[in-house]
Amino acid sequence: MARNKLFEDDVLVIGLGRFGAAVALELTKLGHRVIAVERDNALAETYVNKFAKVVHADMAQASAVDMIRSAEPKIAIVGIGSSIESSVLASANLVDAGVPSIWAKALSPEHKRILDRIGVHHVISPESDAGRRVAHLVNGRLLDYIEFDDGFAIVKINPPQETIGFTLEQSQIRRKYGVTVVGVKAPGEDFTYAVPQTKVSAHHVLIVSGPTELIERFAARP
Repeated sequence: MARNKLFEDDVLVIGLGRFGAAVALELTKLGHRVIAVERDNALAETYVNKFAKVVHADMAQASAVDMIRSAEPKIAIVGIGSSIESSVLASANLVDAGVPSIWAKALSPEHKRILDRIGVHHVISPESDAGRRVAHLVNGRLLDYIEFDDGFAIVKINPPQETIGFTLEQSQIRRKYGVTVVGVKAPGEDFTYAVPQTKVSAHHVLIVSGPTELIERFAARP
């Protein structure tokens, strides 16, 4: 007997608030088949024609485990932002159902700790992450900033004066500052991976990786 293929090889997005809807819409643009689950029937109805399927259900209910397990989803994203309890219960149901890759939004450090503890594979803290990112961008030295959990970051930055007109081998950025120029980009030109012979001009934007503290030190150069 053929099993239920409702969620097979699809991305399951639970909760169509601002975060969940944004994730689901972007996944759809990227070519994924999105199955969205929302307990608010009126909200669910507004997305009926935007995703492959919209299901009106409460994934925090224990009965959801059997539905998930029989469907065998590969990836699930919990975007519930209105209730920590609902987020935790929905995530726990996904864990109990054995979903291989579970992503969930955390509303607070305590919420994140609970999600980590119950076995969620990837916990996202968008408000906290955005706050740290803004703090690094607000001084105007960095053009973009992505930080990882271990204090490592990748940034986009205008080249310091001491690098302009020199190759990366000549300016010795890695030896002096402990950071690595990954690539360069000039207006109207394609992104280019950096090599020792890459010559930096005033028009370039540098893509730099390294420990956050060292990147900030390098960015402070005139």
